[in-house]
Amino acid sequence: MSNSQHIENPDVILIGSGIMSATLGAVLKTLQPNLKLQLYEVTGELAQESSNGWNNAGTGHAGICELSYTPNRGEDGEVDVSQAIKIFHQFEQSKYFWGYAARTGMVDDPRKFISPLPHIAFVYGQQQVDFLKSRHARMQAHHFFKSMEYTEDRETIHQWAPLIVNGRDNTPIAATKMDRGTDVNFGALSTLLIQWLGQQPDCGYATQHRVTDLTRNRDGWEVGIHDLKGRRKFHNQAKFVFIGAGGGSLPLLQNSGIAESKGFGGFPIGGQWLVCHKPEVAKQHLAKVFGMSPGAAPTMAVPHLDTRLIDGKKALLFGPYAAWTTKFLHQGGSFWDLPGSIRRDNIASLIKVGMHNIPLVGYLIRQGIQSMNTRMKELRNFYPEAKPEDWELIDAGIRVQAIKQEDGDAGIVHFGTEILADQDKTICALLGASPGASVSVNIILEIVEECFSQLLKTENGQQRMGEMIPSYGENLIDIAMADRQAVLSEQAEKSLQLI
Repeated sequence: MSNSQHIENPDVILIGSGIMSATLGAVLKTLQPNLKLQLYEVTGELAQESSNGWNNAGTGHAGICELSYTPNRGEDGEVDVSQAIKIFHQFEQSKYFWGYAARTGMVDDPRKFISPLPHIAFVYGQQQVDFLKSRHARMQAHHFFKSMEYTEDRETIHQWAPLIVNGRDNTPIAATKMDRGTDVNFGALSTLLIQWLGQQPDCGYATQHRVTDLTRNRDGWEVGIHDLKGRRKFHNQAKFVFIGAGGGSLPLLQNSGIAESKGFGGFPIGGQWLVCHKPEVAKQHLAKVFGMSPGAAPTMAVPHLDTRLIDGKKALLFGPYAAWTTKFLHQGGSFWDLPGSIRRDNIASLIKVGMHNIPLVGYLIRQGIQSMNTRMKELRNFYPEAKPEDWELIDAGIRVQAIKQEDGDAGIVHFGTEILADQDKTICALLGASPGASVSVNIILEIVEECFSQLLKTENGQQRMGEMIPSYGENLIDIAMADRQAVLSEQAEKSLQLI
């Protein structure tokens, strides 16, 4: 699906065709219909990196089943669920915008990218059972999670997800479940939004075009572009540049030379999945089942057994298995990406992070060289009767975890997304990972408020934002907003054909 549309001297240039660029472009064009936008993508197809359907788990992350979002106990000894509540609130904004996109024809059929799917948290061993019970009590007390079920009854869990119970020993088990979870094909969603953009006046997108240089001038940014298919190099001028290139964002950010990029580094983590395409196995499991993170594993490596619905076909996915890599991109990445990102301003942070995360590095190396038998043992913790011949190993996306300094200390940003903008608000980049795509709308709202605040100061701008995201400016976390949240959520889910 090679494409080569060009808008000369646009107001905005978007780099990368993943969910972040797609969402920002759609929101900006809706807020200001006469805005000129141009998107550049280095691969021949849209959304082929982290947003691609097989490069992520497709979980509509809402804090429902992801135990890594509730890792700590509060002062009272009970599980702290504040992070899960925050993520749920942010995911609601994504659903509202996607519902708007479906109602207005921005996407022609929501079933191409989103499906209803129960979310289950599953644990084994008495210590984990006690944790999950405390977590459920805290979560169900909030109106976001009032429909969450908890059980230690094996028959009930078998009804929810039979594969995780069949053949299991007598170790205590427990699970929570919410039916209003989702499976999301973020690659399909990104493609639909960008194709809509390409049909709008003064908007264009070009694949097989690599952005090679960013130079600030008095009119904004001169962007160097290499047309890989036409084998030519040229420049385009824009008032604002958005770097939403996933793992490729850090090198471009460093190329821009903005002061805000100083000191930032990147720590790439590769990933792999076990996938089962056998219909007779896949039909027995209809849920996303998350477990506890093993030891030194990063947030993105929390194990889960998922139903995936991609292009109308159902499969099962287990993982992810993390791996050590020095590449920043799955396609077109180089083993020199990490060494090439080292600068005077970030080398101290990189060294410090390396020294303080030796267990993590060791974990990644061990994960990368483990045998199929070892991977199957991990799978059988979830699915005891799993057979090796039913599963194949595939590569997943690469996540470049941001490394930054805070109060003179350096650390890996395992959770959340870093938004970096220059002082003049003429360029912005995203660094980070989980929960990423699921809360893309919330992240894009932050960018709009920081870099395009003028669009929100007009009556038309406020009205259009309210149409896209009816909860904009409201705190649905507040217990007084429970009825309002229920109504908005139901409206969005009807538009998305989830109910």
